[in-house]
Amino acid sequence: MSLAITGVTTTDLYGTALRSMNEPGGQRHWYARYEGGPRRSLGEALRRWCGTADSTDADLLARAPGTVLDLGCGPGRLVIELARQGRESAGVDTSRVAVRLARSAGATAICRSIFDPVPGEGRWDSVLLADGNVGIGGDPAALLSRCRELIGPAGRVLVELDPPGTGLRADRVRLEHGSQRGSWFDWAHVGADAVDEPAAQAGLRVDETWERAGRSFAALVPMPVRHLGLVS
Repeated sequence: MSLAITGVTTTDLYGTALRSMNEPGGQRHWYARYEGGPRRSLGEALRRWCGTADSTDADLLARAPGTVLDLGCGPGRLVIELARQGRESAGVDTSRVAVRLARSAGATAICRSIFDPVPGEGRWDSVLLADGNVGIGGDPAALLSRCRELIGPAGRVLVELDPPGTGLRADRVRLEHGSQRGSWFDWAHVGADAVDEPAAQAGLRVDETWERAGRSFAALVPMPVRHLGLVS
């Protein structure tokens, strides 16, 4: 497919961005364009996504017990690190390029939508939504409901959030690089002080929150049945 201004899918352009990280200066000039709003550089984010797990990532993974499912795993730095540790884990992403990169580094990764069936549904001990992936699809409550379906009764959903004060905001975003334009897709931003509401809608509650190296996180766990109104 030609990467013309029109007709470029988001996953195509995202794959191009990931492949460019192996080129000198490849992280430059990649942007996220918000519909009716600003254009934000993706250079730093791409470097992190395509790099290795850092100390903040390691702290996140240490808080994720048992078997781990990484939703929107990208090129796989977290599942690669989990595989290196000998832990049972898998990543899910819609990008074929991202999945190939993760697999080539020894991780288990599946190319599909996170809303499609995945192995081990209802039995994962931990589900990760790192790098702001709670925004996938533009509806955090629906995404967290899906996560609730994937974990076991004692499971945890570990979410990376925007800084406090961000609130809860739905956007439409596309990738841009030079004259190339991706298709618009729905995304959401959830601040560390705004996760309680979509979590509760999904039958989850905030168990703990923390910050490290300027990044904000929360661990969500299933609500007791009585809070869901299922018993008197």
